[in-house]
Amino acid sequence: MSLYPSLEDMKVDQLARAQIAHAAQAAHPPPYPSTSQSAAYPATAPPYPTTPESRPVPADKYATLYPVLDEYMGLQISQHQQHYPSTAVVPASQNTVAVPSTKPTTMVAPISGNSVGLARAQVTHGLREVLLCKDGNGRVGLRVQAVNKGVFIIVVQKNTPAALAGLRFGDQILMINDVAVAGMSMDDVHKMIKKANPERITMVVRDRPFERTITVHKDSAGTVGFGFKNGKIINLVKDSSAARNGVLIDHNLLEINGQNVVGLKDKEISPIIREAPSPVTVTIMPSFIYDHMLKNTASSFIKKTMDHSIPDL
Repeated sequence: MSLYPSLEDMKVDQLARAQIAHAAQAAHPPPYPSTSQSAAYPATAPPYPTTPESRPVPADKYATLYPVLDEYMGLQISQHQQHYPSTAVVPASQNTVAVPSTKPTTMVAPISGNSVGLARAQVTHGLREVLLCKDGNGRVGLRVQAVNKGVFIIVVQKNTPAALAGLRFGDQILMINDVAVAGMSMDDVHKMIKKANPERITMVVRDRPFERTITVHKDSAGTVGFGFKNGKIINLVKDSSAARNGVLIDHNLLEINGQNVVGLKDKEISPIIREAPSPVTVTIMPSFIYDHMLKNTASSFIKKTMDHSIPDL
């Protein structure tokens, strides 16, 4: 089964598959009726061909796509992006309601496949173990908040052990030094970290369970199709890439192409989106969860201390 980072990727892939299937069918037409059924035809060959000439499938299987991909849906698609490896699709029988997946799910991205931002912004929701130490000032470089009996990271400071370990806003801490932290308060967790061995702190972290990423494509005017105020998405442009790909209002922007924007002003976020190449992958979170996480944290503190650097792959 194939998954796609955006609706535009899915449509281009479906178009390519349809064109390839059509070319293959034209190259191998169905056989004519047997001789017993064709007895009425004269034995001598007629002066005109009775079967169409078979044309070979072009070496470049995407050379005959129509409409041409660089004009499809108003997208700017390079020749390099058009030549992506194809993946198998499980055919469904006529009466089948659903086709069970027999192989691992494959991400197909004919347009977005080369996007560095898509790779940086990946959210897995999986678990990982992180090894930390304290810096020369005895700090790890993070702040947490308790939400619904869970413990979540709300600040990661730049150039600290927490940032170097790849921790991000919204990560859920499950264990610290083999001690489960579910149900603990923010102060209890901060005290545990403060008392821990400065040379070795282990954490089990779930990757950002409240967050999701959406990949959108810029239109000819360079816009992605949503408006925001104070980092919160407040409107969508009809028929835009944002609307087609399921961006929702009342969600807060957390990252643009993997770069954290929490705490930044709108006038600082806008240039990041404007200067980013298409496609753009945004990481969002429902605003009621975002507000609950940061209700006791000053925005000025977040802006001053949060790591807003572009992460390495």
